[in-house]
Amino acid sequence: MDWRILIVLSPLLLAGGWALYNIGQLAIKQARVFLSSK
Repeated sequence: MDWRILIVLSPLLLAGGWALYNIGQLAIKQARVFLSSK
């Protein structure tokens, strides 16, 4: 594995992981609101 590839990919992976984490947090919050409203 070329180290330059890692340097290019690491910010993309970080951004992707952060986006997935935020989407997951929002989904959990929405699910809690939905379940508690019943």
